[in-house]
Parts: sequence; structure tokens; C-alpha cells
Amino acid sequence: MKHTFKASVNWSLSDGESTMSPRTFSRNHDVSIVNKVSPLQVSAAKIFRGDDSLYNPEDLLLSALTSCHMMSYLYACTQHQIEVLSYLDRSEGDLEVESSGSGSFKVVRLKPVVTIKNANQKELALQLHKKANELCFIANSCNFPISHEAIILVK
Repeated sequence: MKHTFKASVNWSLSDGESTMSPRTFSRNHDVSIVNKVSPLQVSAAKIFRGDDSLYNPEDLLLSALTSCHMMSYLYACTQHQIEVLSYLDRSEGDLEVESSGSGSFKVVRLKPVVTIKNANQKELALQLHKKANELCFIANSCNFPISHEAIILVK
């Protein structure tokens, strides 16, 4: 079954800019998603001359992967009657830029700390991160390794 998602990007020269220069053009732009409340204000990462106070494509890729893994994990837990009480992930991704200017993510480390209710399900809850990775649409679209450094707590 095919599903189509739509987004649009809107950028123009900033006020006062009369011409584009590789060093000075604004990287700030709006990204709109169909049927969503308001556009995201996005820029390049600071290291690429962007506005550090705005989201950047690298942030959005990492957050999409982290969020998708969590939702896939929670789904897998429901399939095994594991009651998850909380989920916190402080993920990290390593981007390497080549001298040519191209680059790619080389690895993402997901570091979820999951609190569950039943201590007898702790090992299964840990193992389900592998299943979540198999289910995650975003992870399945990535060409770099994704590690899971999960911690399971019981409350």
C-alpha cells in the first residue's frame, strides 16, 4: 500500500540582499507540511552558516528517526502486553563532510531510557528495540547503521 506525504519549501533573498553570494545568502526558509498548523522555520546548521536558533535538516532527520523508533517500539510493546510508563531518548548522529562539500550521516545512536511496569518483562522490553528498528519506516529508509543503547527501568 502506497502513502504519499507532501511538503513545500519557501525561500527568497533576504531584505537587503541584491545578489546571491555563496558565503552570504540566507539559509533561512520555511517548510510547510500539508494540513499542518504552521510552517517550520528552518535554516542550515550553524557550521554551514545557518541560524543556530532554528531547526536544520540534520536535526529533522535525527528527530524523525528517533520519533519513528519510539512509535515502533511502543507498538511492539503493545503487541507483547508490555506497559510502558515513560520513554526518553537523547539520540546522537555523526555527520561526516567530505572536502568536496558532500557528506552523509555515518551512524546514529539511539539511547532510549524506557520505564516499564512489570520487572518480569525487562529482557523482552530490551529485545523489542531490534523489532522496533525492523518496523521503523525511517530506519528502513536510512543507509547508515543505527545502534540502540537502551536502558530498561522498572517502576
